[in-house]
Amino acid sequence: MRRGVRIAAVVTAAVLVVGVGVVANDPFVLVRAQFQGQRLLAGLDAADVSIAGQRWAYVHADDVPANAPTVVMIHGFTGSKENWYPLAERLHGRYRLLIPDLPGWGESERQPGADYGFGAQAERVAAFIQVLSPGKPVVLLGHSMGGGIAALVAARYPRLVAKVGLLDAAGVRFNDNQFGLDVLAGKNPFAVTDAESLQRYIDIVFHRQQAKPWIPWPASSGLIAMRKRDAAFEQSVLDKIGRGQEQFAPGEAAANVHQPALLLWGRQDAVIDPSAMAIYAAKMPQARQVLVDDAGHMALMEQPAAVADAVVQLIDSH
Repeated sequence: MRRGVRIAAVVTAAVLVVGVGVVANDPFVLVRAQFQGQRLLAGLDAADVSIAGQRWAYVHADDVPANAPTVVMIHGFTGSKENWYPLAERLHGRYRLLIPDLPGWGESERQPGADYGFGAQAERVAAFIQVLSPGKPVVLLGHSMGGGIAALVAARYPRLVAKVGLLDAAGVRFNDNQFGLDVLAGKNPFAVTDAESLQRYIDIVFHRQQAKPWIPWPASSGLIAMRKRDAAFEQSVLDKIGRGQEQFAPGEAAANVHQPALLLWGRQDAVIDPSAMAIYAAKMPQARQVLVDDAGHMALMEQPAAVADAVVQLIDSH
């Protein structure tokens, strides 16, 4: 008995030592572990696919009736597929879900010198839809930068997109706020280099204090290190979508979006000012407009129940 207890104690100690060693070597492993738990809770399976020489990482939920609509969700700038997990949890079992990391972001492939602006990503998303939902138009949801991409896909490829939802979408000239002014001045307001700037980033994108993610050390150090490594890439993308020639391409293309549509904003969005919704609505008069109270730029994470209600109404309305 004592020998068994000693063996168990030795094994436990060994596991702890290995675990500490792994975390010390890669602190971001704690963040990935949290994402894994959220994915499982949302009932999503992980997969990857190669499309036109580009590897995509994505998650999906296919355990739905054969005739269920397919919903594709596109994340925003500095975001990832994990941003959609709270919403996916509420839609699970009702619709087929496809949630990718855009090429260049998250766990998807990033190719040196490739174009990751609005237009190029719209072409990639169209190809993703054709491969993962052949012959069946999808409901396309896009958040922030992903909203601008979704607008372009819906306008350029109406046969691929049955309905479209733009959530706090980039791509129009909204009323001036500090974030927009900083972008136009050549800065990256989302840049993260230390603990202080990480907290500033979180405070910009989230409004509700209760919804702000708690990222303790050493997970925070892993996240900061990753964002520092990505700084040049983030800047290159922002140069294209925030102040380059295609910065307003989604808003211009929106006049050619004729599918049933949803425009949804967080009332306290400090990134893409809610005035952007009216600009999109002027181009898309068929769109239902939803302003979510007590939510900032990450309305999909801050108020997922309200966002889910709006999405379900979009999908299930005839």
